[in-house]
Amino acid sequence: MRLVQYMGAGGTAVGVLSGTSRLIPVQGPKGPHALLQLLKLNTLDDISKQIKEDEDKSIPLSSVKLLPPITGGDKIIGVGLNYRGHCTEQKLPIPEEPIFFSKFPGCIIGPNDSVMLRSHLTKSVDWEVELAVVIGKEARDVSRESALDFIAGYTVAQDISARDWQKKRNGGQFLLGKSMDTFCPLGPALVTKHEVPDPHNLSIQCSINGQLMQKGNTNELICRIDDIIHRLSSMFTLLPGDVILTGTPSGVGAHRTPPQFLQPGDTIFSEIETVGSMTTPVALYTPS
Repeated sequence: MRLVQYMGAGGTAVGVLSGTSRLIPVQGPKGPHALLQLLKLNTLDDISKQIKEDEDKSIPLSSVKLLPPITGGDKIIGVGLNYRGHCTEQKLPIPEEPIFFSKFPGCIIGPNDSVMLRSHLTKSVDWEVELAVVIGKEARDVSRESALDFIAGYTVAQDISARDWQKKRNGGQFLLGKSMDTFCPLGPALVTKHEVPDPHNLSIQCSINGQLMQKGNTNELICRIDDIIHRLSSMFTLLPGDVILTGTPSGVGAHRTPPQFLQPGDTIFSEIETVGSMTTPVALYTPS
């Protein structure tokens, strides 16, 4: 299934994409208003049965606004330097253990929403296409062998980053450089894990204004997804709706020659095999 959150005539709702141009509302217009509710109720299997019965109740995708596929989760966790090519482009050694950092969940935006540049604060905003993992059930002290069982699904992400704040300011702490408003586009859908038989063999790429910037494969991951969940769940409990950003391949703007950063009017196109694609405009934020 490809689950979405959307804004329709009756307010916010959850649906399942049907082909490329329609969606099936989950439990009708009075059903759950957030995907997080469904994850907490552990009802994804029930939804699969329902949509087969409700295919004739589909509505045009063009009649709604797609929202981020998951919102309201407890945390976003990123993994730094987790692609071999991304280490190579920085002339850095492969990390001996994963580098984890966090982003505020409030920086999530949906597919087609704009990344807003705060040019009065930073002029070094960069792109990072990533495979995002969404946790489906509470995970504590999970083994590597069972880790994938705790995943609800996957989506496309951009870990937008203000490089100056990430690396030079705020004492070298990543948080502010990673968590400015709009710095985590997600979408278009949460693709349930059964639709992605091998998350460690997916092509992944990012273009800016039609020019290919990043091209890689998740088989480059240094710390695999099962290992990430095992490590994190040994330290704290992962909750339904938590998002893990698994890292980015080479080709980010900061390490190009010369460096290249996002500008107002740019368009980011992010694509991951099987999972989907997302178009993200870039605009200038004007303080009120």
